[in-house]
Parts: sequence; structure tokens; C-alpha cells
Amino acid sequence: MGLPQKERISLEEYYRMRETSDRLLEYIDGIVYMSPSPSTKHQRTSMRLSSTLFAFLQGKPCEVFSAPFDVELQRDEVKGNTIVIPDLSVICDKTGLTEQKYIGVPAVIIEILSPSNQSHDLVTKLNLYMQYGVKEYWIVNPISDSILIYVLNNNGEYELDIPPATGTAHSIVLDGFAVNLTDLFATVPD
Repeated sequence: MGLPQKERISLEEYYRMRETSDRLLEYIDGIVYMSPSPSTKHQRTSMRLSSTLFAFLQGKPCEVFSAPFDVELQRDEVKGNTIVIPDLSVICDKTGLTEQKYIGVPAVIIEILSPSNQSHDLVTKLNLYMQYGVKEYWIVNPISDSILIYVLNNNGEYELDIPPATGTAHSIVLDGFAVNLTDLFATVPD
């Protein structure tokens, strides 16, 4: 969800805004977006995915980072400044890692939907990640217990792969990585 404003702001103004805010703020082409506070189910889903990815990537060249961690999307063919805070980012080209953020394009980005940010993740970020060349984009919906997986094709466009409702979601980019949807969205007994 964007913050109400009449005109775009500079990157410097964005950084000043972040210094005075406790909220997670993203910057896309001069517009500031505020991320909602995650729900309990969102956090459980994020932790399960993060720990599964962390274990899978042990000893491999890629690494997973969870929010809040800034990703400054950067690609020679794309103009503009974009700083996003994905729920999970898998980074294989570590040359862009700094102490504060990653500059470049993660191999895989996973966003977990919240009721108030669905259009942002389903439309704005989908197009943004495709434009920057994120090879695989997972949209995880803990409300409907489903996952949409978008994979970049040879034309630089996303193709949709929908795992079966009670099946397993497989990564194309991370060969061998899979998530059982039943386990991912399981409720925790009281």
C-alpha cells in the first residue's frame, strides 16, 4: 500500500523518512510503500520457508535472507531506484552484499501475502521483479493455503506454475528444493 503523497520523492528524502519511522518502507520509482505488520500465520509461514531454505542451501553457493533486509534492485537495462524488502530472498551472486543491504537481483524472491498488500505483491512487485530479471518469484498465500510460482522464460517474461492444492511446490531455479504445502500451512495445536 502506498503512502498518500502528491508527488514522487527523491531517494535521499526516502532515506530521511526511514530514519524517523519504525515501519518497513519500500521505494519504487519515487513512490514509498509501507508494508503491513505481518499476521501470526504470515510469520509461521515465513519461518517455515526460511528454515527449510536455510537447511537446503547449506553447503551450496546461494544464501537465504529474511525480512527485514533491503534489496536494492539493480540491473544495467533498467533505470530508476528501487528498494524492496522481500519476505525471503535467495541470493546466489554475493558480490552485491553489503553490511546493510543487497545490491543486484536475487535469484529467487518469496513474498507472503497479507490481506492489505495483495495487489502490491500480485501486480506491482510481479511486474517489477520480472522487469529486473528475478528468475523465480513465489507468491505464498497463507489465507488460501496456496502458492503461485512465476519462472522467468527465455523472453524475459514470467510463466506461471501452480502447484496442486495438496501437493508439493518445486523450485525450477533451486534444483531439488521442494515444499510440501500441507506441512507449510499446518496449524499449530494449542
